[in-house]
Amino acid sequence: MNELQISLLALGVVVVLAVYAYSGWQQRQYRRKFGAVFQQANEDALYRSSPKEPNSANLGAENASDELQAEGNISHVLSSDQRISTPQASHKSDNQSVLIDSSTDYVAVITTKSLVGSDSLAMLWQQRFDFGKSIHVYGLNVEGGEWERVIPESRLPYAAFKLALQLVDRAGAVSEARLADFRDLARMIALQLQADVVLPDVADAFTHALALDKFCASVDQMTGLNIFPRDGRVLSGSEVAHWAGQHGLSLQPDGLFHMRDPQGYTLFSLGNFDNTPFQHYSIEQHRVGGLTLLLDVPCVDLPTLCFDQMVELAKQLAHDLGSEMKDDHHVALSEPGIALIREQISVIEGKMLEGKVIPGSAQARRLFS
Repeated sequence: MNELQISLLALGVVVVLAVYAYSGWQQRQYRRKFGAVFQQANEDALYRSSPKEPNSANLGAENASDELQAEGNISHVLSSDQRISTPQASHKSDNQSVLIDSSTDYVAVITTKSLVGSDSLAMLWQQRFDFGKSIHVYGLNVEGGEWERVIPESRLPYAAFKLALQLVDRAGAVSEARLADFRDLARMIALQLQADVVLPDVADAFTHALALDKFCASVDQMTGLNIFPRDGRVLSGSEVAHWAGQHGLSLQPDGLFHMRDPQGYTLFSLGNFDNTPFQHYSIEQHRVGGLTLLLDVPCVDLPTLCFDQMVELAKQLAHDLGSEMKDDHHVALSEPGIALIREQISVIEGKMLEGKVIPGSAQARRLFS
């Protein structure tokens, strides 16, 4: 083998390794965009992308249990003093005081020597969009002795502040550099106020953020149920809107019909199978080849029960629209297939409860935003 052949062989190896590395990175981005996929051998579980992505692809459903077992349990991620304390019997509690927690946020605590207003945090308000994650501020109201949400327009005096940078959302974990920038900003504010400050270790917070992100990725699931007209018939938008309204769904600005709970949070949504949004002004001209009911598992209270409700609605809509439930390959979805999807959702629900990230809670909605 001459030198030219050796060089070409080495170049080929480098190219293959580069393609492999890029493929791995691209798969991570794809999972972050669409959520992890439940899969099975014969029944398509219809796990699809978020409706926020209008041109998303339809995903299959095989080997779900292997993927679930591959991820670590959040109980090993959060120490006993970090875990979210929201009680399981009160999944929908939105008490603002539980929104920030060392298990989900980097929390800097500033204790002032005199009462100060929200204007003392001017540096934070100016930079609050520079960290790539949500920032929440709470102040200790001396009149009521309770922590309350603080915004730039707040007018009450406070004896202390909690400045919180969210560690994880659906875009991934916060970077260590941004954590350090946030810590430095909190330190500067404390110096300016001549206040005491408690600042968690950035390296520890970043390590925890990576572990929390891994856990969230393992339970970040969306499941859909497709409804296709029989005999290739096309549905009209007005027909879909009529029956959606009859069953309590309302068209929202995102182009989807939403079923909401009494608190106003979405239980599941109904959209066009091809992700074309419905619009009020063009609904009569809209033609629909298929529909999808979509459930965002981590963001709903009691997701297994919610899935049962979605299945019943899918059956009713299929009957009303002269259609039937099918998978993404237009194969009829059987009762055993539906039961398997339900079992997989139940596993996710149990895993979240075990990790004290309650499905449908304010914390869950933040982590999976």
